[in-house]
Amino acid sequence: MNEQIVILDFGSQYTQVIARRIRECKVYSTIVHYNTPAAVIAEMNATGIILSGGPSSVYAKDAPLPDKAIFKLGIPVLGICFGLQVMARFLKGKVERGQKREYGKGTLHVKNARCPLFNALPRELQVWNSHGDKLTRLPDGFKAVATTDNSGFAAIENAKARFYGLQFHPEVVHTPRGKKIISNFVHKICGCGRKWTMRSYVEQSVEEIRVQVGKEKVILGLSGGVDSSVAAALIHKAIGKQLTCIFVNNGVLRANEAGVVKKVFGRNFKVKLHYEESTNLFIRKLRGVTDPETKRKIIGNTFIDVFQKATRKVGKAKFLAQGTLYPDVIESVPIGGNPAALIKSHHNVGGLPEKMKFKLLEPLRCLFKDEVRELGAELGLPREIVMRQPFPGPGLAVRILGEVTPERCEILRNADTIVVEEMKSNNLYYKIWQSFAVLLPVRSVGVMGDERTYDYTIAVRAVESKDGMTADWVKLPYKVLETLSNRIINEVSGVNRVCLDISSKPPATIEWE
Repeated sequence: MNEQIVILDFGSQYTQVIARRIRECKVYSTIVHYNTPAAVIAEMNATGIILSGGPSSVYAKDAPLPDKAIFKLGIPVLGICFGLQVMARFLKGKVERGQKREYGKGTLHVKNARCPLFNALPRELQVWNSHGDKLTRLPDGFKAVATTDNSGFAAIENAKARFYGLQFHPEVVHTPRGKKIISNFVHKICGCGRKWTMRSYVEQSVEEIRVQVGKEKVILGLSGGVDSSVAAALIHKAIGKQLTCIFVNNGVLRANEAGVVKKVFGRNFKVKLHYEESTNLFIRKLRGVTDPETKRKIIGNTFIDVFQKATRKVGKAKFLAQGTLYPDVIESVPIGGNPAALIKSHHNVGGLPEKMKFKLLEPLRCLFKDEVRELGAELGLPREIVMRQPFPGPGLAVRILGEVTPERCEILRNADTIVVEEMKSNNLYYKIWQSFAVLLPVRSVGVMGDERTYDYTIAVRAVESKDGMTADWVKLPYKVLETLSNRIINEVSGVNRVCLDISSKPPATIEWE
């Protein structure tokens, strides 16, 4: 990467959003730990630095603080919220606890329209605040360029040093013109071009994979999902027959999953594919288990055992490839002494058992989900793979509340197939983030024909999201809901009731378990 913006992460829930906004500007961005040495950042040839927000007080005893030398690198720095307060602490400003905390929408009054951050923007902007502390004395060499009703220093600049600070969050959607502010920093202040494209990424990644792998063999666990599929296609483009993919049928996959994988990768891409049929093993291990976390661990551990045995069958390899994405990497690394809850506990980032003597190959680890889809299209993968909705690692097991049995798997698989079919036929499947069926451990009385039934309930879940970090339920048309209910009840034996999940994330999660 010739140009990149380095983001120092101080534990903000919005750090990934900053990275996404920069990439939307066609500039590469990298998130690093807040205490990354300035010398390392210099070696990365950073074109600019952004200091993220964070939940700490800048004067707290255990406050996360960066290497002070980053302010002597001679490159532009933008501090956002807590990042602004970090700048103030190091550059002789003053931060104090605000008499009035600022959370939610506010109005920014731009006092100096010549500030490049606000180039081509109006003098008043809606912004999103989320802070308790506030800047009360400007750092040396700075001046205020924008205010809010609660802060005289809502945006500050030191034009000579190219240091800028914002007390609000320009990266969130609640700051409607925030992307333009970030674009101004990246393009006007840092001087970046618009060179971050998937075509350039493919060329660079292929070369990096060839250099890293050399003449060694690579093994990849192929699930049929977007991430592993794109990783397989990219690695195969780079090293061809040196790659072998292993597909494990764990018995909790979607309908015809194995057939799709064999067709796309075995026949079309000519990838070396090893198939492991392990349905009975997984179902036996899950017998009597109802706790969600226990299910995940059983599936994860059993997969590793099966996969490990399969690697011996396909021959010796030096590298294990994974479809790890950037959010997986970031979510797995806690900031400071206040680790965030690791919600997706089945991720395998850093979770390889020591006895598996592989080196890791993770060619997607700097990409977000939408970028992976774009990469897949660039590599020629079919739309049904590239635009496939996310599917959990533990499969249908986390959509079956209660015990996982062959009967319940069959019920959910059939119901889920109908959900997918109807979403596609109504031109909705590729427009939203996720839509699927959930089997509830609830039986209720129903009447079918002249007979009384006592069968299961299916919940239909459909959500809108950008990256799965937050989500809102989709207001599906009544006609679609009616068809879904009728088809599931009429066509899926064992179901007599269908419900719609209208919960958002947060407070709910997208998956039920």
